[in-house]
Amino acid sequence: QGQLVESGGGLVHPGGFLRLSCAASGFTFSDYVMRWYRQAPGNKREVVATISVAGDSAFYADSVKGRFTISRDNAKNILYLEMNSLKSEDTAVYYCYCVGRDYWGQGTQVTVSS
Repeated sequence: QGQLVESGGGLVHPGGFLRLSCAASGFTFSDYVMRWYRQAPGNKREVVATISVAGDSAFYADSVKGRFTISRDNAKNILYLEMNSLKSEDTAVYYCYCVGRDYWGQGTQVTVSS
């Protein structure tokens, strides 16, 4: 059974930076498209970014385009999300997800506040 474990969340001021990581195990990470989702209180879970198997294509929600970067290291089985110019509306629990295996991580809280 595969497992995804996120880390890197925390409290940051508006305009700040965070890098989230998602460590994968128990499956062939390099075979699957990966995705970051987020869910703010009272909202539905939404897709933030998607990355191709090789890491050479990425897609972003309009709300994060130009500020967030998704990447992956297939040798280390790690998915990343670099978040720049953070805004209060980015506050949410962030989850990594394996497309095709329907694996979810436990989530990591990101809070953007002054």
